[in-house]
Amino acid sequence: MELTSCALAIEAHYRRPMDIEWAKDGGDGKIYIVQARPETVASQRRPATIDNYVLEGRGKLLAEGRAVGERIATGRLRLITDLSLLSTFKPGEILVADTTTPDWEPVMKTAAAIVTNRGGRTCHAAIIARELGVPAVVGVGDATTRLTGGTMATVSCAEGDSGHVYEGALAFRTTHVDVDAIPRPATQMMINLGNPDLAFKTSFLPNDGVGLARMEFIISEAIKLHPLAALHPERVTAPAARAEIQRLLRGYQSGADFFVERLAEGIGTIAAAFWPKPVVVRMSDFKTNEYASLLGGADFEPHEENPMLGFRGASRYAHPAYAEGFALECAAMKRVRETMGLTNVILMLPFVRRVVEAEQVLARMAELGLRRGENGLKIYAMCEIPNNVISIDRFAKLFDGFSIGSNDLTQLTLGVDRDSAQVAFDYDERDEGVKEMLRLAVDGCRRNGIHSGICGQAPSDYPDMAAYLVQLGIESMSLNPDSVLKATQAVLEAERRLGRPPRASAASPAA
Repeated sequence: MELTSCALAIEAHYRRPMDIEWAKDGGDGKIYIVQARPETVASQRRPATIDNYVLEGRGKLLAEGRAVGERIATGRLRLITDLSLLSTFKPGEILVADTTTPDWEPVMKTAAAIVTNRGGRTCHAAIIARELGVPAVVGVGDATTRLTGGTMATVSCAEGDSGHVYEGALAFRTTHVDVDAIPRPATQMMINLGNPDLAFKTSFLPNDGVGLARMEFIISEAIKLHPLAALHPERVTAPAARAEIQRLLRGYQSGADFFVERLAEGIGTIAAAFWPKPVVVRMSDFKTNEYASLLGGADFEPHEENPMLGFRGASRYAHPAYAEGFALECAAMKRVRETMGLTNVILMLPFVRRVVEAEQVLARMAELGLRRGENGLKIYAMCEIPNNVISIDRFAKLFDGFSIGSNDLTQLTLGVDRDSAQVAFDYDERDEGVKEMLRLAVDGCRRNGIHSGICGQAPSDYPDMAAYLVQLGIESMSLNPDSVLKATQAVLEAERRLGRPPRASAASPAA
C-alpha cells in the first residue's frame, strides 16, 4: 500500500506514466524511492489486439495431436519424463512430457510450447497453456518416445483442430488486428484467470471482469504447500519435505499465517487489477492426486482410482478431513474482501453434488465470517453436474448465480473421461444432449432470477457454441485470455443477427 501511494503521487506530479525504482533498506526496514523517469515502453503498447499466426512453410512432421490455442512457436525439445528433471528445463524450450500436473506450472510459464502424450482439450496442460498464451499439442500418444531431446522444432496450432510438431525452426508470420474500436456485446465477456502475474496485463483486454479466478493455480504456484501440511508440518513424514516446509514458513508466526497471507495476496492482485469489475473466485478444486502432489500433501490425501469423480469440490469443504484447510481458504477470502477492501470478489463453489451439501458448506462459510448477503457478498455455484441442472430450482434458492462448467458437464452428460486421449473423439460439447443441458441451465437461472454464465471451454473453441449461448440468452461468458477477443467478435455477430444492439466501444470509459 505504501508503494502504491508513492507511485500514484509520483505519476500525479509528472502527469504521465513513470518507471519507478525503489528499495527496502535492510537496516531500518523503510522503503525508499531511488529514482523515477518517464515510462516509454509498456504505456505505449496497445494490448487489445488479435494475433493471427500463419505458417509459411512445412517441414518433416515429427508428431501430431490435438491443437490447443492458435499460435506457433519454435524452440528446442526438452523431454521431461520425471519431476526430478524439471530443474533441467531452460526458458524458451518446448516442454515434452507424458502429462502435466499443477506442480509443473512454474516450468510451463517459461516454455515456448507444450507437447504431451496424454490428455484432451480440457486436460491440465491444455487449460494452463491457454491461460499463458502458449501453443500446446496434447494427446500425441508417444511424444516422449518419438521426439528427441535437443532437436530444434516448430509447434504449430494454427492449422485447425490438429496440432503439429515439425522438425526445424520454420518461418511463420504474425499479423496484429487492433480491436480498440470493437463494440462491447450485450452479453458480458469475462476472462478466466489464475495467474496473478498476468492479471494487470490481461486487464487491458476488453472485458467485463473475471468469470473464473482459479484458486488452485495460486496455491500450487505461490504457496506450493498443502494447507494441512502448513497447519501440521509435524505430520509430514518425508524429511526433505519437512525441511522445505520449514524454509517456506520462515518469517511467519505460523503455517496458517503463511497460507492465508500468500493466498490473499494472489487473489487480491487479480481483484485489484480488474477493480471495480466483478472477480468470481472459485474455491479450490484440486483432485486428490493433485492435492497429494503439493508439498507434504501425500500424508493427508487418500488414494483414489478415479479422482475426477472423487473427493473434490464442495464434498471436501463439508467433510471433517478437510475442515481446517477450508477454514484457511475462507480466512484468506475474508481478508481480501474486508481487510483489503476488494468487495468486487464473488465466491464460487465447485462440484456441488447435492442440495444438502450446498446447505452444509454455506452454513460453514457463515460460521467462518463469509455469510451470503453480508457486506454485499455474493456466492455462486458451478453448474457442472447433471443434478445441478435437474434440481436447479432448489439450488437456485441458495446461490446468487450459476457458472456453467461445460468441461465437467460434458464429461458427466456423455460419460467421457475428459482427461483420456483414447476417448477424446467422444468428448464433444456440441452434442445435442449437452446443448440441452445448457438450455435447461440458462432457462432455470432466468426462471429463478439469478445470474447465468459459462466458464467452460466450449465458447472459447467453437464460435457456433458462442452463438448458441447468445441465442439461449446467457448473461455472461468467461473465456481464456487468448480467445476472448475472437469470441467477442463471434458474439457480436450472433447478437446482430438477433437484433440486439451492442454497448459502447471497448475504448470508451463505459467499457
